[in-house]
Amino acid sequence: MQRAKKASMFMLALLMAMLMLAGCNQESSSGKTEESGGGKKDGNGKIVVGFSQIGAESGWRTAETKSIKETLGNSPDFELKFSDAQQKQENQIKAIRNFIAQKVDVIALAPVVETGWESVLKKAKDADIPVILLDRGIKVNDESLYTSFIGSDFILEGENAAKELIKLIGEDKEANIVELQGTVGASAANDRKKGFENGLKANPNFKITKSQTGDFTRAKGKEVMEAFLKSDGKNIDAVYAHNDDMAMGAIQAIEEYGLKPGEDIKVVSIDGIKDAFEAAAQGKTNIIVECNPLLGPQLAQAVKDLKAGKEIERWIKTDESVFVGKEAAEEALPTRKY
Repeated sequence: MQRAKKASMFMLALLMAMLMLAGCNQESSSGKTEESGGGKKDGNGKIVVGFSQIGAESGWRTAETKSIKETLGNSPDFELKFSDAQQKQENQIKAIRNFIAQKVDVIALAPVVETGWESVLKKAKDADIPVILLDRGIKVNDESLYTSFIGSDFILEGENAAKELIKLIGEDKEANIVELQGTVGASAANDRKKGFENGLKANPNFKITKSQTGDFTRAKGKEVMEAFLKSDGKNIDAVYAHNDDMAMGAIQAIEEYGLKPGEDIKVVSIDGIKDAFEAAAQGKTNIIVECNPLLGPQLAQAVKDLKAGKEIERWIKTDESVFVGKEAAEEALPTRKY
């Protein structure tokens, strides 16, 4: 009886061991596999990209999201994992940690602010997951924490905005300018401000008299412009907005104040959304400095190149233009995709 009991226990232990071994083999065969170039692919052979987006604070931002979703989300070569941070850095950090845990191949990040990324990006680097920045830069002590930046030259955008405004008003004239800044701490806001100030240096008779953040949103741009007009409306010659959405809000505030935007107060902004071109065609805004949000194809190509073991450029720049006046806006309007 005792021998039968021992034999039964032995058989049970042997059976459990065989089941565990089968389970391990099954997990190994269905897990992610390494690919040449140091990257990983999921079981269906697609390159897995985790994309942390800032939010949907503007038409420009929505266009960028659409471009990436259409390019990578609809491609047989990619699997896209998307996260909307709702303009909060803590949500982006959480998303990046989740991407690392999911062992994605590449992380794409549109950072809401410049600083505070070292810790989480160090984790990505330790996990051998390259990080590509989109449309906004970051400040880190270790530049190797990200592989590449795809986007615009924000300083040049600000310089072009100043240069065209001076030409529009006249170098020999004087102008009081109010500024609607983007999100505090964002590279786009910092650099567009710096570039615009650089562009005004040669013409000290052009002065920024008021400057405040509008958070890149239409509603906040209107609110801040209303405050500017209330305090000093008679002495404002121009408004410089770090993006078109804030400019659209400013235009509404100017009209409600009883002045004509584009005439009584010149308007210059950056991005190039369709609403801005429609306003320019109506004479309500004067200068649009383009910042291209359609980054999906460039991101897809950069990821493919990384997977193929190729070295990609540290800064992949986008092609952009400047549009001045009603005629230029009317000509370009039919081609705008965002």
